[in-house]
Amino acid sequence: MNLLAFDTSTDVMSIAVARTVDGSVQQWQHEGAGGAQASTGLIAAILELMQQADLKFDALDAICFGSGPGSFTGLRTACSVAQGLAFGANVPVLPVASLLAVAEEARCAALADEPRGEITVLLDARMDEMYTASYAFEGGRWTEVQGSHLVRPEELQVTPAATALAGNVFTVYGERLPGLAAVGGVPRITALPSASALLRLAPGLLAQGRAVPAAQALPIYIRDKVAKTTEERAAEKAAAQALLLAQAAAAD
Repeated sequence: MNLLAFDTSTDVMSIAVARTVDGSVQQWQHEGAGGAQASTGLIAAILELMQQADLKFDALDAICFGSGPGSFTGLRTACSVAQGLAFGANVPVLPVASLLAVAEEARCAALADEPRGEITVLLDARMDEMYTASYAFEGGRWTEVQGSHLVRPEELQVTPAATALAGNVFTVYGERLPGLAAVGGVPRITALPSASALLRLAPGLLAQGRAVPAAQALPIYIRDKVAKTTEERAAEKAAAQALLLAQAAAAD
């Protein structure tokens, strides 16, 4: 299976390409600045990885992107690029929840030997809030226990079934997380959504029919917005330009 995956929902931009050659899967990876800065480097980095993999866009089985929640500007950029490349190459898009990617990254890093478990994901959402969701895994299959939502640190509640906590909030909010006292010795795994996690999730999600046409690929926004900042308007313009560049790149 040939796949391109990228996530720009946090301050880290993560990109990976997987190509199957003679039954063996090879991977190429890249990291850079994510969030609002991703629009300046995402397409160039994708083109470089695709060249290293000697892979054309129309040879991809799907283009996977971290659909959020996360950085507003980062999500706009990732979705625009995924749509542009998919339109140009006529391949499907696989949106993957960024919090699920965190859970998979944590499982692979610290719980790879566990046959089953439940991970509560906690990502810093800024503005004194966290994005959180819970996922259970068993036999390589993930099930959503609690969908993505916003919570203030003091209001966090962790279910007794949680076998691990994963994310990037443990040093950010520290003692402001009273809900952690209820889960005592549960491992706290520092993790971010990664493109390699998207690649591991993709085959199962594709088998479940989660891929969509490019026009139907949308980011996940959790926080309601009533106005856009100057930075966000600039990022939307950059995302629109990225869409055009991606379409041109995929068509070459």
